[in-house]
Amino acid sequence: MERSLARGLWSAKDLSTASRSPIETDLIKSCPINFFFLEIPMRIQHLSALEILDSRGFPTVEVTIIADGVTARASVPSGKSTGKHEALELRDRDMGRFKGKGVLKAVGSVEGEIAAGLVGRELPSQEDLDHSLIQLDGTPGKTRLGANAILGVSMAVARLRAQLEGRSLFESLGGAEATLLPVPCFNVLNGGAHADNPLVFQEFMIVPAGRPTFAEALRAGAETYHALAGILKKAGLSVSVGDEGGFAPQITFPEEAMDLMVKAIEAAGYEPGRDVFIALDPAASGFYEGGQYRFGGEAHDAKGMTERYGRWLDRYPLISIEDGLAEDDDAGWVYWTKALGHRMQIVGDDNFVSDPRRVGAAIPKGIANAVLLKPNQIGTVTEITETARTAQRAGYRCMVSHRSGETQDDFIADLAVALGVGQIKSGAPARGERVAKYNQLLRIERQLGPKARFAGRAAFESR
Repeated sequence: MERSLARGLWSAKDLSTASRSPIETDLIKSCPINFFFLEIPMRIQHLSALEILDSRGFPTVEVTIIADGVTARASVPSGKSTGKHEALELRDRDMGRFKGKGVLKAVGSVEGEIAAGLVGRELPSQEDLDHSLIQLDGTPGKTRLGANAILGVSMAVARLRAQLEGRSLFESLGGAEATLLPVPCFNVLNGGAHADNPLVFQEFMIVPAGRPTFAEALRAGAETYHALAGILKKAGLSVSVGDEGGFAPQITFPEEAMDLMVKAIEAAGYEPGRDVFIALDPAASGFYEGGQYRFGGEAHDAKGMTERYGRWLDRYPLISIEDGLAEDDDAGWVYWTKALGHRMQIVGDDNFVSDPRRVGAAIPKGIANAVLLKPNQIGTVTEITETARTAQRAGYRCMVSHRSGETQDDFIADLAVALGVGQIKSGAPARGERVAKYNQLLRIERQLGPKARFAGRAAFESR
């Protein structure tokens, strides 16, 4: 029997063949089939891509791959509020189609150069695949083939490998140690680029870190979300939802939003600061101008923002702030982290863009103490894994994240468990493309049974 770099279970054909050697026969007799893996040849038979729609009605890329008769698919998310250092999402810029947002060029990258290099060949390891895709593109930001094309192939191959192994995706990526369920962070109130209201801060999240299991955390999130809807209705405020399922009422100040969230937590029967906490994503680059952060008719420098965040820590059950300063305000990030990093999680997103090199450079400077992980910011499964490991080795925490333009693909749910990061945000506990990730985590928790561990409050504590 031939061997290759690809791992997989013995197939029924392998077990029934009369050409097995005596050694192979003895191994099969002595090893339970579900635990016996052998390197066997798996040739890629097909690779294609399709222009599909994301949750906002804009095109994105879906990749299909077939090897050894097994089919796997992956679809790529798309961000609305993006950092300027992200890998390139290749769009057609043909204003006659989808307002220039078509992705036929990215589809062509998959079905052209990438397929030419993979179809007919043995399935490579994940690292070998991703490194070859990076080399094939040949640009720092994946600007030639497109990060959306490259990521689609990378995710599809990861999912294919898991299917060929007969294992769940989180097990294939993370191994036997992948048993930690993340704390969900639910985006329930929106402002900024995600809403048409005066609220400049972009996301306000409820975080049920005090619940004992993922299932109970999901329940607390959903119950608080519906309690919030009732409070908004009673106050005559809109309960229409935005791209990520959060409400976008006509309010102006962050304090108003957090006051509403505390009321909702209590109305749902939970205790703020014990059962359920609050997290923010101001997306501060969006209101940073001339060295000042301008919102609600006020202007602050980095020191002023830090002082304001400190006052909020005293007033609200605030556990985490992401992008609380502008992406290139390094001095401000250092000041903020030094002043408040021992009291709260400080998450870098736009300044890190899930890039292991940017994270590695920021760590010795003392910038932030946590990293947001968005696979489409960097473009491959291998690189997002490297970013997580770089952060974790330095004692930084990590949160796996969705994007505003999502699909039903639940890859990031498995990724969060595989990486053992303990935190995930995938929008509100509403809208199918958001709930798909949370429901997959419920399945994983049930599959793990007594081995399942819930990250809880410890996921946010300083290390």
